[in-house]
Amino acid sequence: MAGQAGTIKINHVSKIYPNGTIGLDNINLDIAAGEFVVIVGLSGAGKSTLLRAINRLHDVTTGDILIDGQDITKARGQELRHQRRDIAMIFQNFNLVKRATVARNVLAGRVGYYSTFKSAFGLFSKADRENAAKALQNVNMVEKYYTRADELSGGQQQRVAIARAMVQAPKVVLADEPIAALDPKNTKMVMDDLKRLNTDLGLTVIVNLHSVPLALEYATRIIGLKAGKLVYDKPIAAVSEHDFTDIYAEAKDKG
Repeated sequence: MAGQAGTIKINHVSKIYPNGTIGLDNINLDIAAGEFVVIVGLSGAGKSTLLRAINRLHDVTTGDILIDGQDITKARGQELRHQRRDIAMIFQNFNLVKRATVARNVLAGRVGYYSTFKSAFGLFSKADRENAAKALQNVNMVEKYYTRADELSGGQQQRVAIARAMVQAPKVVLADEPIAALDPKNTKMVMDDLKRLNTDLGLTVIVNLHSVPLALEYATRIIGLKAGKLVYDKPIAAVSEHDFTDIYAEAKDKG
């Protein structure tokens, strides 16, 4: 991406659920364009909540989130739709339409650029169809172009999801535990694909992971969350494996 597209500024963001649970507690972060950020922490630490706040799948209770200077927390209607085009999301459960072909699932990444009528009836341009094939080729899945998604393995489905993110032409890619259900071979393939989005296309990539070794291998920066609070933030050159002890320490019972 040209220029500095893909910057994220998170200012005093908190998320409190209706039952009083604190999902995020006064998070402040500046993420530069082109970073590969891995967020680590225990389950329930706020990792998924933070990613979903960045692309407005969750509304925040207080604070704001700026993507290239535009506040997505305040956006509505068409403005929000346009901002979301710049942010691709990759989910743990792949989030594919299982009965649709691989091609149709990848082309779903272009839905934000079409009217509801055209996207509903699959009226995508020749250029977008060619780009979908190219994206699938980049993740070694082009031979599955006409295959139904429910005929694929988990690793193959996640690579289709990455191809979908590629055709979206985003500035930012968010991946929420993208390798949680995968075996080691597919884990490496998916992480390598995400790294290529970062290094080859210059995209800002933020990934939630439980695996410390993978975080150390792929990240340019590691962030740690605990009980909704930001408790760790270092560039990879300054990270030590011993740093993770406190992040992953279970809270002691007060009773």
